[in-house]
Amino acid sequence: MADKPSTPLLAKVVGLAAAAAAAWVASQVVDRSWQAARGHKPPKAEDPGDAGLSEILAAAALTGAVVAVARVFATRGAARFAEHAKSDPDIPDLTD
Repeated sequence: MADKPSTPLLAKVVGLAAAAAAAWVASQVVDRSWQAARGHKPPKAEDPGDAGLSEILAAAALTGAVVAVARVFATRGAARFAEHAKSDPDIPDLTD
């Protein structure tokens, strides 16, 4: 079995943080956009409200799509950072 190339620990941490931050920002953008367009926040699972099924599905699909796209861009950026980190002698490789 071929060994995977090692990724510096710093790059992994940055990738995780970037993906989490991107997901949070994307969720906030969807919430505020929904509020501006519909006059209320999108329905959530824990809400006891009387939102219709179509509104629940639309909110879930929109939120999921925006969060997924944001995480892809964050992950790609982190991968570029990892490539840079591998070639930069000033960034320590903590995988050893």
